[in-house]
Amino acid sequence: MRRIGLFALCGLLAAGLTPGQEAPKGIVVDKAARAITLDCKVAPRKINDEKFKEIYPIEVIASWPYPRGQKAHETVLTYDAKPSDIHQAIESLGLKAGKPAVGEGTPPAGPAVAVFVEFATEDGGVKKLPIEKVLVDMKTGKNLPKLEWRFTGSALKAVDPNKPDEKVYGADTTGTLITIFPVSDSTVLQTNLTMKEEKLVKLDTDKKVLPKEGTPVKLILELAK
Repeated sequence: MRRIGLFALCGLLAAGLTPGQEAPKGIVVDKAARAITLDCKVAPRKINDEKFKEIYPIEVIASWPYPRGQKAHETVLTYDAKPSDIHQAIESLGLKAGKPAVGEGTPPAGPAVAVFVEFATEDGGVKKLPIEKVLVDMKTGKNLPKLEWRFTGSALKAVDPNKPDEKVYGADTTGTLITIFPVSDSTVLQTNLTMKEEKLVKLDTDKKVLPKEGTPVKLILELAK
């Protein structure tokens, strides 16, 4: 993993994609639509590993696959891009990242982003849904209400305790892209929900709506126009 100084890293992220520069593989930037599209797959709800003996409630929207992804056992989708590349793609559309939250502290800050999932239907069509429509409360079976999604950017993390000034983009170590609750600040986007809701609301994917596990889908991040 590449390590660079704190100020150099901040400058790199602030720069975004330069004019004419193509986004990395798996990421599509549509400046006219002010949208980012990311190649994903529907994640497995049960990890084939003895460390994960049960099906855990959903806490994140997108993560690297297991075993690279820290939250791969509690995600809706998996993807393979680099989180800091997605951060830069979003900033190339003119947005500036805010600040992520973690635990019971202050709420996350950042510009609003709408989150959608798009997939092919059995009749050959294409369906695009707000991500809330593919999540259900385990107790009630009802979909999540509309949430606020914020482009927070990730906290920077020192990976070597002997080199505290050499930090990396935290989400590039966890593979977490979007958290529903502030369970980590090593992510790129967060909602307005708090850890109080995390204790009360246990989520699962809506299998009546979402395609089967392993199906290729698109995660779409739309910015306000």
